Amino acid sequence: MLNRFDWLRLSRSGTELLATLGFHMEGADLFPESGDEIGPPVTAFTRPCGRCRIYPGDPEMGIHYCRTCLPVLARAKTLQPVSRRAVLVWGYVNRLPAGLREWEGFYAENLIGRYVQDNHHFLLALERFHLKNWLQELLLYHGSDLKGLLQIFPPVGKVTDRQGVPMGDILCRVISNDARFPMDRLRVRFFSSPFQSLSPHVREKKSLLTMDVAEFMKWLEMAGLFRTMLRPEQQNVLQDLLRISNPREERFYWGRFIGFVSPEAKDMLNAWKIRQWSKNEIRFLYELLPYARF
Repeated sequence: MLNRFDWLRLSRSGTELLATLGFHMEGADLFPESGDEIGPPVTAFTRPCGRCRIYPGDPEMGIHYCRTCLPVLARAKTLQPVSRRAVLVWGYVNRLPAGLREWEGFYAENLIGRYVQDNHHFLLALERFHLKNWLQELLLYHGSDLKGLLQIFPPVGKVTDRQGVPMGDILCRVISNDARFPMDRLRVRFFSSPFQSLSPHVREKKSLLTMDVAEFMKWLEMAGLFRTMLRPEQQNVLQDLLRISNPREERFYWGRFIGFVSPEAKDMLNAWKIRQWSKNEIRFLYELLPYARF
């Protein structure tokens, strides 16, 4: 039979995962117990639930989904706007953060959903603009006492039968990285796309991946300042400028670009020495822009 985590693994899209998290959080009596009846085998006239493939469809509704999958799919259809703004955090820590299990404080006001597996593992869903505030509260209450790994990644969009990787498979791949690092400090692993978790070594070649939580917070602060000082079109021009490989051409366009930005933005870019950054650092900064308020 399926346990609570198995229902999360059944999610094909981010909306299904958020819907399942919501029902878990509400304590809805939707998830079958171990003694519940399983569905019939696949024949010309009968078949089990078309989603979980285990429990019987609901005969009163005349449908091919069980009493658990039908509400999940129905709620998932309403969560597409929320899913586009959401980010997921899978945590493997030495102890659960304060307030997480009781669903109080920041968690009750700003999070979309949560799942606590045991005293060391949890899954959070929150709007990406709240990521920085959540990390700040985490460091405020726990400081250096909290150790482990936080893996941050967005939910999967719509998955068809012929293409895409289901959300449940992405979640399992993320979880498989739990024991990759020693539990001597709190680290953050950031994936700007959920599918990057399938080949983390490829992402490491193109951008930053794993760092201390304090360093990740510094990058979030820089991303917020960057969005505040530069208009969107200036951000795009700067990104193209920093990709120029010819030094003479880069110096020419840099001089013209600096003339169009505000003095404050000019001072910021010069203080950061952004022209000396590696391509991985530049790409990482732009990946964090959707997570930063301005």
